[in-house]
Amino acid sequence: MASAGAVIWYAGSRLTRLVDALAERTGLGHAFAGMLLLGGITSLPEVATASTASAAGNPLLSINDLLGSAAINLILLAIGDIVYGRTALTSMAARPATLMQGVLAMILLSGVAIVIATGDVALPFIGTGIGATILLLGCLQALRVASRFEKARSWQAVDPPDTRAAEPSGIERGKRQLIALILLAALIIFVAGAALAMTGGAIAEKTGLGASIVGFALVGFCTSLPELSTIFAALKLGRHELAIGDIFGTNLFNIQIIFLADLVYSGGPVLNEADGFEIAAASLAALITGIFVVGLLERRDRTIWRMGTDSALALLVFIVGFLALSRLS
Repeated sequence: MASAGAVIWYAGSRLTRLVDALAERTGLGHAFAGMLLLGGITSLPEVATASTASAAGNPLLSINDLLGSAAINLILLAIGDIVYGRTALTSMAARPATLMQGVLAMILLSGVAIVIATGDVALPFIGTGIGATILLLGCLQALRVASRFEKARSWQAVDPPDTRAAEPSGIERGKRQLIALILLAALIIFVAGAALAMTGGAIAEKTGLGASIVGFALVGFCTSLPELSTIFAALKLGRHELAIGDIFGTNLFNIQIIFLADLVYSGGPVLNEADGFEIAAASLAALITGIFVVGLLERRDRTIWRMGTDSALALLVFIVGFLALSRLS
């Protein structure tokens, strides 16, 4: 596990610089690049874990991994705020696209909780749940909306942060070379991340804890390691929107993976296997997302314990939520 973690850390740090360079070359925008490229690539370990767990007849492990990863990903922002922040993390992000990504992630995480609470119905001939399919389509539409919002000038921050001090990526390569290197980093993260995640999943399964709070935390953390490396690398570069977009984007991709887990599971709609624990887990992730969205709206540079007050509140809510989830497991 240690060697896989080291490989992921190096590849994730390198990936962040590559995506940053590509965003500057193409005008893609750091918020959207973080969501689409970093978010999509760092969610690859969840693809491996969720699909293999569901195919093996353990859908709760895949769902708990995805929801646990979503909540833990958000807490990584708070950790990054502590390590690299001289000012509140959300006070340094002033792009409308970043805010839109958070709102969309919050809506879709709430949608997961609603589908679990009301029950899912299998589509004829396909077998996947209607709810899981709607969530997939909703995430795809969210990516489209976020892309359009990145280019729009619907509103602008009155006092945008000074990003001139942001460190350059230091990579002087053409677009094709950057894309090739990004794909290589993605492959490395997928292989090493899948190995790490499946090791954590195997431990959770063998100990009989895969469908409980320990599975939620253990496997969720294992699959969140790529995000930790990319967040730290982005914040070191001073690319706050890249870091936040990475997390919001990863969580959107995680919701889409529910459809994949549903597709390979032979026991009916996968979300029908979930219950109150998973509803609470999805609600916890949505609530923490909402806290950061409020921070993005306020953009107040108020800190406590070396982090923004929103990061501190998110960390507190996560701890309380984790303790509450442990009572449900």
